[in-house]
Amino acid sequence: MPPPDTQIVRPLTVLSDEETLFRTVVRDYAASSIAPLVSQMDAAAQYDATLIPGLFALGVMGVEIPASYGGAGSSFFMSCLAVEELSRVDAAVGVLVDVQNTLVSNALLRWGTPAQHATFLPRLAQDTVGAYALSEAGSGSDAFALQTRATRQGDAYVLQGRKLWISNGREAGLYIIFATVDPSQGYHGITAFLVERDMPGFAVGRVEKKLGIRASSTCELLLDDCVVPQDHVLGSVGQGYKVAIETLNEGRIGIGAQMVGLAQGALHAAITYAQQRQQFGQPIASFQAMQFQLAELATQVEAARLLVYNAARLKDAGEPFAQQGAMAKYFASQMAEHVTSKAVEVFGGLGYTTEAPVEKFFRDAKIGAIYEGTSFMQLSTIAKQLLTR
Repeated sequence: MPPPDTQIVRPLTVLSDEETLFRTVVRDYAASSIAPLVSQMDAAAQYDATLIPGLFALGVMGVEIPASYGGAGSSFFMSCLAVEELSRVDAAVGVLVDVQNTLVSNALLRWGTPAQHATFLPRLAQDTVGAYALSEAGSGSDAFALQTRATRQGDAYVLQGRKLWISNGREAGLYIIFATVDPSQGYHGITAFLVERDMPGFAVGRVEKKLGIRASSTCELLLDDCVVPQDHVLGSVGQGYKVAIETLNEGRIGIGAQMVGLAQGALHAAITYAQQRQQFGQPIASFQAMQFQLAELATQVEAARLLVYNAARLKDAGEPFAQQGAMAKYFASQMAEHVTSKAVEVFGGLGYTTEAPVEKFFRDAKIGAIYEGTSFMQLSTIAKQLLTR
């Protein structure tokens, strides 16, 4: 018997019946409905027209949104499961769902007013893609050096500025945009605004051409005297710093799930190929050197999965998770680069061509160490947590 003060908890990779069913449904959908589109979407650098309606119908675009607003009313952990399973097939689809759930919906659920919930949550659950706009040309890791201004005029704010590298920018109908109402206040002047695509003075600019996750749009947003009603402020005026930090802490776990998923997809492809490829009269999987390499890669994927699942379960339990979320993103992104690189090597020369699936996994993996906080920023977060206890 364990001591009375010791809790017996379910191992992190053991899923409940509900979680198992959800994972199976998403995995089957990804294999049947997304996999046939991956190459075409990557080459065209945009999603197939059927993709987003299909994701809404599947229910993965509003995982945590309450059922009363048309969502699934489920957990953050389930959002991460969805991102992982979709990313096994296409990480570009994984990030679409990740931004929708772990950034946009989560921020609105936590900071939105009842009126904002009633207006926007049903749309996010049923047919509207969301985007999260913090980054600018001069504010990457130093996110709060942003220059976008919000000036009060009557019962509205007028936004002026430019956002860069905004995921979902092309597809979104609702944007959470961060601007400062008073530069002299530093980060205390930053405020979050709910900006709708059809608001006067708002426009989507150029779409970046990228190394990986090409179907995912990464866009410039232009704010030229964009008039935003006062009731579209998310949280309080000057509270945008807190909105951004707390939301990104959660979003990093989602990126960790994306990296685990794409690494698992690459590993599965490598294992399948190693069992089929014949050299010296036998499958290359029969050689101990190959077996050991695959075993090492599988161990690294599982270690990253445990970090991601732990952080997600801590978040759902209402426990502190900033350090664990940073660890999950940092380790998973480093792992994904290594695993996908080795998967290319398993395929040999074929792996370096577009005929093999692993070259796309390899290209897609690189972004994990960059967006939603670089690896250096994750290490900084971890160190601060360690040194302030």
